[in-house]
Amino acid sequence: MAVTLDSVYLDHAAGSTLRPAAAATLVEALAAVGNPSSVHRHGQAARAMLEEARERLAVAAGCDSVEVLFTSGGTEAVNLAVTGAWRAGDGDALLLPGGEHAATVESAEALERDGARIVHLPVDSDARLESAVLADALAAEPDAALVTVLAANNEVGSINDIAALASVARAASVPIHVDAIAAFGAVPTRFDVSGADLMSISSVKIGGPAGVGALLAGRGARVAPLLHGGGQERGLRSGTPSAPLALAFAVAAEEAVGSLADESRRVAHLRDRALAGLLAALPGAVLRGVPPGTGRLPGNLHVTVAGADGESLLFLLDAAGVSVSTGSACLAGVTRVSPVLLAMGVPIEAAGGALRITFGHSSTEADVDALLAALPALAPALAHRPFAH
Repeated sequence: MAVTLDSVYLDHAAGSTLRPAAAATLVEALAAVGNPSSVHRHGQAARAMLEEARERLAVAAGCDSVEVLFTSGGTEAVNLAVTGAWRAGDGDALLLPGGEHAATVESAEALERDGARIVHLPVDSDARLESAVLADALAAEPDAALVTVLAANNEVGSINDIAALASVARAASVPIHVDAIAAFGAVPTRFDVSGADLMSISSVKIGGPAGVGALLAGRGARVAPLLHGGGQERGLRSGTPSAPLALAFAVAAEEAVGSLADESRRVAHLRDRALAGLLAALPGAVLRGVPPGTGRLPGNLHVTVAGADGESLLFLLDAAGVSVSTGSACLAGVTRVSPVLLAMGVPIEAAGGALRITFGHSSTEADVDALLAALPALAPALAHRPFAH
């Protein structure tokens, strides 16, 4: 289906628009031929491209190039971290906060069939994990194999204090995986200062191409591979990596990190304009997550609207030419209340009226104008119908 030129895209948390520099890099790189594992000149040219991508991404992410393991995307990176680290660990407990991404939650649930004990950690009303909660849980779990936590919640935008959480895990000698897919490129996120043993990042969230991500794995991290074959990526992720995708990912990361301070301020301004308009136009709208400021992703706006159904709001905005979401795109096609909101203690009746609007590098003032102009179209969904569950 063709998308009209006047349509407005405000779902950057699901996947951002491709940056022109990344697109140009990808087009040029796709003309190359050769497997990076081959020893002939074409293969070695492909290997050089892949290693250039690894080195450039490492600089942007704050790690050594050897610590960058390319994957097919964020979901694979999370699966490799959670499943691989638990299988390589000495304990059987996996500490899992509420409100984690589906890739983490479902990886943990699959591990239960292998004998994992999932220790569920409560989060606060803004979806953040407090370091004292983690410390108490680790003190009660001598057989912990892994802690996994979001750097920033992909639905409500709240940012965790990763340095503090990593310090607690390190004091207990338990490895910690940080899902930084929503945070990387949006707020300062460096592997070398995070204290994490493992960190997942994704290309499509920062304006790079879909189909590529990375697991940042410290030299001492213990991870069992999920894929077996040629032993690529330090023997932890077999399969031929796409050098063109990896290079375009690195270019997008350089651009996102290089302009982060100015871009964060610009995007936060757009978010705040939209928030003011939403709260004024939608009766019963409540901002979820940390208030705008340093504790929240700059491009994230998440509200619940009392008495409304989130999907109805989404479809009405879509018909008006504005694309938004109700939550994680990884739950697309599944009609259910957000587990994130429920973990935060939001009543199910309120959680049903969720609306997530996210801004990115290509968002403009005109996009906010279009959103605000479309808000009157939501009137049919604001009849205060009880949420059906």
